[in-house]
Amino acid sequence: MFEGFACELVQLGESSAFVRHGGEGPPVVLLHGHPRTSATWHRVAPQLVERGFTVVCPDLRGYGRSRGPAPTDDHVGHSKRAVAQDVVEVMRFLGHDRFAVAGHDRGGAVALRLALDHPEAVSRVALLDCLPLSEHLSRITAKFATEWWHWFFFAQPDIPERVINADPDSWYRGDPRSMGRENHDEWREATRNPDVVRAMLEDYRAGLTVDRRHEEADRAAGVRIACPALVLWSLRDDLEDLYGDPLKIWADWAPDVRGHGIDSGHHVAEEAPDALATALGDFFLT
Repeated sequence: MFEGFACELVQLGESSAFVRHGGEGPPVVLLHGHPRTSATWHRVAPQLVERGFTVVCPDLRGYGRSRGPAPTDDHVGHSKRAVAQDVVEVMRFLGHDRFAVAGHDRGGAVALRLALDHPEAVSRVALLDCLPLSEHLSRITAKFATEWWHWFFFAQPDIPERVINADPDSWYRGDPRSMGRENHDEWREATRNPDVVRAMLEDYRAGLTVDRRHEEADRAAGVRIACPALVLWSLRDDLEDLYGDPLKIWADWAPDVRGHGIDSGHHVAEEAPDALATALGDFFLT
């Protein structure tokens, strides 16, 4: 995977970030979702390098080989604001003060926070298979609670750690044929680490508490995404089934938004890398 890319562990004060980076040209950051690592981009990142970008793929705080502070009751150390700050500091470490960003799933929530908190740094933002967390929570239905029950299970104290760590291979299921063997092996190693499991749960606990408050405060203050935004969603996932056209929801957050569905299941970077790389490359070049 990632032939020609460099790998570094960047120390960031209370956290450290494992990052892959390669290529030359305008910088692009790719942020993975739960429960993946930066390796999920292994079929997309090289295509973006071929199109003339510098591509940076970090493991999010606590995921993969990145580490954050010990969890606290307020979950602030694993908030999207804290993770977004990690990304800004990683990019500065690599010499990039302004960059484009694409975030998938939980990485999409980080990408949104980057665009809202650091408009001077984010030139364009792509939001993949996601909505603002507060929009999900304000639209809870029995269907959402049934199909996305893990959000609320993960928020419980202590219990999910005990359940997941008892047999992480059964809890986190992945197919090495569709994921790619090296990507799968890296992901499997991460999910067997209790510290990673705890951090991934803290991501969700923050989502229902501090992250929601941050988003609602932005809406109340009229803060919106200042740069162009691309919204992509997987047609064989359930985002559109639950909410209708995602563009209509994102239009309240970004005055310049466009996008479309991609014929894929949820893990689009692994299942439809060519279509995703084309959509991202076209958007970042315009």
